[in-house]
Formats: sequence, structure tokens, C-alpha cells
Amino acid sequence: MEREEVLELIKAAQGGDNCACEELLTRNSPLIKSVIRRYKNKGVEYDDLYQLGCVGFVKAVKNFSAEYDVRFSTYAVPMIAGEVKRFMRDDGPIKVSRGTKATAIKMARFVEEYKHEHNESPTIETIAAAFGVEPQEAVFIMDSGKYPVSIYDRNDDDNTRTLLDKLQTGDDEDERLDKMMLKHIIGALPVREKKIILLRYFADKTQAEVARVLNVSQVQISRLENKILTKIREEYA
Repeated sequence: MEREEVLELIKAAQGGDNCACEELLTRNSPLIKSVIRRYKNKGVEYDDLYQLGCVGFVKAVKNFSAEYDVRFSTYAVPMIAGEVKRFMRDDGPIKVSRGTKATAIKMARFVEEYKHEHNESPTIETIAAAFGVEPQEAVFIMDSGKYPVSIYDRNDDDNTRTLLDKLQTGDDEDERLDKMMLKHIIGALPVREKKIILLRYFADKTQAEVARVLNVSQVQISRLENKILTKIREEYA
């Protein structure tokens, strides 16, 4: 669809034209399906995933403005994914407490730091001992946090490329969608938090260098960075 045609349909839909909204849904069905397919086999039926994706798409239609300096499809992707993720997090078939989710994030951080220090992954027993829980409980907690993803986790076959590296390549559709979602999340951060992430992970600055740029201590940057990354992981999940 041409941009002007899309904008006309969006304007009509925002004015209450249900036919325009239906046409947008129909013609953007491939986009919705491309986003929801990553959530298949996660405990939610495909038809339900598609309906959730449609709800997110309609929200994107209602909230989009021609003044935004992005294509509508770029704006819609995070809205579609966000609707699915909210359902899985809050209304899905398996309910997980916020405390458990928070511990899962801490465990993920522990695993990353352990890998960096020891050049190997920790055993379940090591993780359980570090958090004072039984190994079975550690497995449950880590499994409950399988949706949050660290943008700097090394998750390819040769353990050399981070997720952020993969997002920057844009080699296939899934990676382009990931990049769009990550850009949306980072773009919504407060100015200072956004600057810290851009300097650390896109300009490859050390915490000390970022601290000098922002005229604060390295300890403050470390604390803020951990807080921001936790927020990003939760949003990206």
C-alpha cells in the first residue's frame, strides 16, 4: 500500500469508519502474522495469538499520527507484539508472580557474569546455591523468565555474537522485527537513560567514559545501567 493510501484509511478509521479499519486489518494480515509467529508453541493457541495481534494493530491505528517520522508498519510492530506479550505475562495459562520474574532476571544476570568470569556456563546447582534455593526451584524460576531477553547475551552457535549484534545485521525478517521493537523501546526511554544505552552499546563506551560525559560517578552509571537493562528486558520480553 502507498503511504498516502494508508494515511487516508487510518484517518477514516480514526473517524469511526469500520470498513476502513477492516481493510487495514485485511491488507496488513501478513504483517500481523509475521509478528505473532515468534510466539507460537508458547501455550497460546494460534487463533488467539492472531486475535491479540489484531487488537494491538487496531490500537496502533487509533494512536498513529501522520506527524510521526516513521512508517505505519514500523509503528505497528511493537504495538502488536506488546499486546501478545502483555497477555502472556498477565493473563496467560501460567501465572508467574512479579517476585519470581524479578528473581529470574537476577539469575539471568548471574549467568552472564559467571560466563564472563569463568568462560563457561554455571551448573543449575551453582545457580541454586547462589540464590539459596533448591535446584528444582531454580529451574522453575529460570524457565519463568524465558521470555525476557538480554540484548547483550551471547546466544549464537559459536558464542561470539550478542543479540544486539544480530539485531544490527538486519539479515532476515525476524531480525528486522527485533530491531524495530528494540528501537521502539529505547526510543521511549527518558533522555538520560537513552543516552547511557546509546553510549554504552552503540558507541562502545566504557562505564567510566560515560560517567565523564554525564559528569557523574562510574558507580552511578553502573547502577543506572543495570536498572535500564532490566527495564529493557522486561519490555522486550
